[in-house]
Amino acid sequence: MSNNHLQYQLSEKGGQFALASVSTPPPGPNEISIRTRAVGLNGLDWKNRAFGIMIQAWPAVLGVDAAGVVEAVGDEVTAFQPGDEVFSLAGMEPKAGAFQELFTVPAHFVGKKPSALTFEQAASLPIVTVTAAAAVTVGLHLPLPHLDPTGTSEYKLESILVLGGSSGIGAAAIQYLRLALPDATILTTSSRQHHERLLSLGATRCFERRAQDDPIDIRSSTSHGAGVDAIIDPVAAAANQLAVFAALNPNGPQLYSQVVTGQNVAVPEEVKASVLFGRQIFGTKGGTAVLQGLSELLEEGKFQLPTRVEVVGNDFEAIQPALETLMRGGVSGNKYVVSI
Repeated sequence: MSNNHLQYQLSEKGGQFALASVSTPPPGPNEISIRTRAVGLNGLDWKNRAFGIMIQAWPAVLGVDAAGVVEAVGDEVTAFQPGDEVFSLAGMEPKAGAFQELFTVPAHFVGKKPSALTFEQAASLPIVTVTAAAAVTVGLHLPLPHLDPTGTSEYKLESILVLGGSSGIGAAAIQYLRLALPDATILTTSSRQHHERLLSLGATRCFERRAQDDPIDIRSSTSHGAGVDAIIDPVAAAANQLAVFAALNPNGPQLYSQVVTGQNVAVPEEVKASVLFGRQIFGTKGGTAVLQGLSELLEEGKFQLPTRVEVVGNDFEAIQPALETLMRGGVSGNKYVVSI
């Protein structure tokens, strides 16, 4: 492994990125070092740049989604070896951020890249699928059968509403729900242009987002019009559309699984709410296998890419302008990826 590599560093909150040569640390006993081939861009990246919300020291190396080739493994790693093509969740500390030539992460952050996927496609997967798995398992107390085959649900869930189904987390959650609950009614909201695709991923019925303001049609799509048993909200839709809680069945478990976005939601007192982030999945039964399990689902054709992948550049310098575009909003149903 090379003694030095390039990092695309951010020197200060709201600052500019710049390339810097740094020494390359060897992986720890349970770590994997990966040579980056593609990085996925996320809202968390531009929020860290703009506000430093999760940055503990500067300069910082951002990036939480990547795909590449294993460069080196720690002494206790047996499932991967140098040369393996992988996709990986990345981290916040300098050696673990994805925006660099070589990053080092715990082995359970990594999954083997399916042969049918490009590095760019694979780089679109980690954070949204990890977070979707947490939204289902932690937020709804629903085990995923490929991770916990003998697990049982704490609640009887017959119908679930996924808000923002065209988001990466939403589209992944629909697929995980369909795997866990083959016969359930899975409803979702999104712009009409995404409906056909969300139905192909496992949704029972799609609604335009305005249905969240008056969910009578959502309720009527459930058994006896009683309402849904649970809501997954990956985009804080309920923060501005509190009426959506009327979609819940008042005699059901009334679960609300909210992904952390920085927005507060005034949840009704009778609703059982969970506010969660993706890495909580690692603390659940079978959760440390979430990315390798995803790899197997992809190979078996049981899971599809949650969003369309749009390659927006071919080097580190393409990252900053793409993050600025994401910050301005208006990117719907696409995942920005940069080739390295």
